[in-house]
Amino acid sequence: MTAPTHLPPIAGPVFALDAATLQAGARAAREAARGRIMLRVHRSETEGVQRLLNFMQPGSYAQPHCHPAPENCELVAVLQGAVGFLVFEETGAIRAAHRLVAGEPGGCLVDLEPGVWHTLVPLAVDTVVLEIKRGPYHAATDKTFAPWSPAEGSTGAAEYLRQLEAVFGG
Repeated sequence: MTAPTHLPPIAGPVFALDAATLQAGARAAREAARGRIMLRVHRSETEGVQRLLNFMQPGSYAQPHCHPAPENCELVAVLQGAVGFLVFEETGAIRAAHRLVAGEPGGCLVDLEPGVWHTLVPLAVDTVVLEIKRGPYHAATDKTFAPWSPAEGSTGAAEYLRQLEAVFGG
C-alpha cells in the first residue's frame, strides 16, 4: 500500500478555509512520509480551474518540473509559512530564486506560464501553499520532471534538496 498524497476531497458547493482544516493539514503533512500532503479544493478533475492546498514541512523534496501543456499556467500563493520558489534554465541552472512568505503582499505569490521549470522548497514548519492551475487535470500530461534533477526518493535527492535549501540560507 502506498502512502497517501492527498487528504479526503472537499464536497459540497462551498469550501471555507478554517483553523481546523489548517491544523489537520499540517498534522497530516508532519505524519506523511513525503513531508507534504495536498487537499484538493476543486471537486472534480474535469473542472476548468484546478485548486489545491499543499501542506508542506521543511525537508520535503518536490522534484523540479514543468507543466508543458500550453494551457497549464500556474499560480502559487503562500497562505502560511514560507517557501523558496526556484525557477530553472533548461540546463538546470537556477534562473531565479524567490522567497515567498505568508502575509507579505509584495512577496507571497508567483504566477508561471506553461513550460517553466520550477520547484518549491519549504522553509517553515506547517507551510500552506495555494496552487491554482487551468484544468482539466490529466495525470499523464500534467507535468514533466526535469531530467537533470534526482527523482523523489532516489539516491541524491536529499543532497540536491540541501543544495536548493542553501540558496535560501538553509
